[in-house]
Amino acid sequence: MRDGPRLAAVIEVLEAIGATERPADRVLDRYLKDRRYIGSGDRGMIANRVWAVQRRRARLDWWIHKAGKGLQRNARGRVLADVVLIDGADVARIAELFDGSRHAPDAVTRDESDALRRLVGRSLDHPDMPPPVQAECPNWLWPRMQAVFGDDVDLAVRTLGEEASFDLRINPLAGADRPAVIAELAVASVPAEPTPLSPLGLRLDRRRPVDRMPAFKDGRIEVQDEGSQIAAALVGAQPGQLVVDYCAGAGGKSLALAADMANKGRLLLFDVSKSRLDRAAVRLRRGGVNNAERRPLVEGDKSVKRLAGKVDRVLVDAPCTGTGTWRRNPDAKWRYDADALAEITKVQRTILERAAALVKPGGRLVYVTCSVLTDENEQVVDGFLAETTSFKALPMAEVWAATVGASGGGACPADGAYLRLSPHRHGTDGFFVAVLERGYSPGSVDSA
Repeated sequence: MRDGPRLAAVIEVLEAIGATERPADRVLDRYLKDRRYIGSGDRGMIANRVWAVQRRRARLDWWIHKAGKGLQRNARGRVLADVVLIDGADVARIAELFDGSRHAPDAVTRDESDALRRLVGRSLDHPDMPPPVQAECPNWLWPRMQAVFGDDVDLAVRTLGEEASFDLRINPLAGADRPAVIAELAVASVPAEPTPLSPLGLRLDRRRPVDRMPAFKDGRIEVQDEGSQIAAALVGAQPGQLVVDYCAGAGGKSLALAADMANKGRLLLFDVSKSRLDRAAVRLRRGGVNNAERRPLVEGDKSVKRLAGKVDRVLVDAPCTGTGTWRRNPDAKWRYDADALAEITKVQRTILERAAALVKPGGRLVYVTCSVLTDENEQVVDGFLAETTSFKALPMAEVWAATVGASGGGACPADGAYLRLSPHRHGTDGFFVAVLERGYSPGSVDSA
């Protein structure tokens, strides 16, 4: 495959990502599956350019604006600017790549050529770029990031834009042992090392096709970021309990909960998306989970109400802006604005209140997001606690010691009621966890 057709494919993928709410990785996967004639080397080059353009979008847009009339801040304009600023192409080379021939991008126009000529010889970074642009952060989010990270804001946001580590979780249900799996992977020339915080985590040297590995096929390992592993462990699920994963999605944390329960007791997976629960079924089967039930959340479903006040542990992995996952989903940062954030926090509060009604006295409600924003984390939990006497936040160090620490994990990185993980400090995705315990006296949540 020549360079021109590869760039045309990149533009098509970026346009498809911008036209849907589906995650970028799934859009890219579908594009490549529908074009099996594309060789593995070309697939890698297309994917790398797609992710690179996404990670450089703010700076590319800044240069496109500086170039003046001729370039648009869209998929084609960004790829054109990227080839000049990153590859060092001149206008003549651009004309060769964008010549309108079969499978190549449409021929470059005179206006585009004029604009690109103003970019030739430039580098991607420039001292005149505002801090949010330099850090690849939407302007409306920059003050919120400053409020969270303070003097570390530039480092924190830049690290959120870097490529993520590739983490696995070993599955005790399948008899997996971390040293043994590390040794097995080493024989296959796949370097892996223990994660510093999670007692079940492995960190590989780079992203690998794990679906080809015997340890994945027989359920001994599962792809899961270390931060997600920690969030699931802090639920403190135990054998024989009734546990609810209220926003289970495709079941990543449910798999970890089932392992902590040793397949004993009942694990209920709820989600508004039946398709996500269907994907969870495949993973649960491969992981050897046999104590789980999947239930789509349907308005007015009385089966949820019948669980009121009966559940030992409820995990609320709340829908969020995903600011903590920008390393994996760089497209996510451009999908939201302040109005969307306000709507999301309303949904989070509603979900938290509904899930709280399920918790029995002495039980725990664990609120988790993969966001770093205070709006979606402390403000939601503090607002909830301010309106009920039924729940209290447990000290994170205490919960950590009884769960992660007791299983051989690293030291607790939090000294207050809540846990906040971020890639620049902990090497994980950005996560927030609050563990709330329900007391035995009635409160306002009892009638929720």
